[in-house]
Amino acid sequence: MQVARHIEAIQREGRSFAAAARRAGFDTPVPTCPGWSTRDLVRHLGEIHLWAAAHVAHPDNAPHYATEAELLTGLSERWPELGTFWVEDDELIDWYLRTNANLIHALETAPADLDAWTFLPAPTPLAMWARRQAHETAIHRFDAQLPGNDVSPYDPGFASDGIDELVSGITTRRHLDVPVTRPQTMVLHATDTGDSWFITLEADSVTTRRANGSADVTVTADASTVYLVMWNRIDDSAARITGNEEVLDTWHRNFRVRWYQSD
Repeated sequence: MQVARHIEAIQREGRSFAAAARRAGFDTPVPTCPGWSTRDLVRHLGEIHLWAAAHVAHPDNAPHYATEAELLTGLSERWPELGTFWVEDDELIDWYLRTNANLIHALETAPADLDAWTFLPAPTPLAMWARRQAHETAIHRFDAQLPGNDVSPYDPGFASDGIDELVSGITTRRHLDVPVTRPQTMVLHATDTGDSWFITLEADSVTTRRANGSADVTVTADASTVYLVMWNRIDDSAARITGNEEVLDTWHRNFRVRWYQSD
């Protein structure tokens, strides 16, 4: 997907996220984010948008994550009109939408040859930030819609792109401690796009290639469903699972994004 399409997704998914959060009510628990209310979810996504925008708009002096308090101070300095942590509930949705618009502006006005810190493989830093924020927003849109049982599927191409970001980027970028005694393999197959990923889990690493084949377990469904299963958002029963389901359970227990590393 091109940067422009990811930016469009940030806007589209952000608007849907805001509408769902408003319907849900701020005190409503978010089942897919244990311990969080809708209020926490809105605050989190707005904060992440500001953090990402800072890296794009201020690449030489952007705040990295040390403690959340230090990050919030840094964001307040860079976005004083938005860095109010936290606004009152009656202003929270409008505040979120402003952080979303601010992020979009930063991405749209950034140079194509932007030189900025990144943490995932991508053709350019601009492409990485646009893609990561598109899928951050999309996954949390699902989280916001879930309490009202009013979730909508993803465009197949977008969902396939999100699967690829997760299994070819996020889960392969850092040293891992996976509780396996031998290599275990998993194939994901998106029926509507024809895309497949062959994933190998080892004790200290995960490798992914775009391929099909025989594996310990295979997950087959439309791209939107595979996307949500692999992001630990819906039950495996939504897909067709063949083979050793314990391998998929290992994935679910060990791959959760924390901040920009793993949700």
